[in-house]
Amino acid sequence: MDKNYSYPLDFSWSTEEISSVLSFLNQVEKAYENGVEAQALLDRYAKFKSVVKSKGQERQIDRDFEAVSGYSTYRAVKMAREKGKGVIRLGR
Repeated sequence: MDKNYSYPLDFSWSTEEISSVLSFLNQVEKAYENGVEAQALLDRYAKFKSVVKSKGQERQIDRDFEAVSGYSTYRAVKMAREKGKGVIRLGR
């Protein structure tokens, strides 16, 4: 996938909040590109949810991120929850 895309960020977030969101989105990318530990993704998701509290905003970020990257945060989190531990891969 072409890595020349913009992340769906809210610039009213603090630097720490932006870092938490980017860390989660990077884990989602890894899940699609190489595979990632399910628990690592879920840990980053928990930090992401401390920033993005509303389901509506979470869904919007997922739609925006999938539109530019082709990667679904929803599917990555769903698979990580189902597997619980070990490596998940969502690559095409």
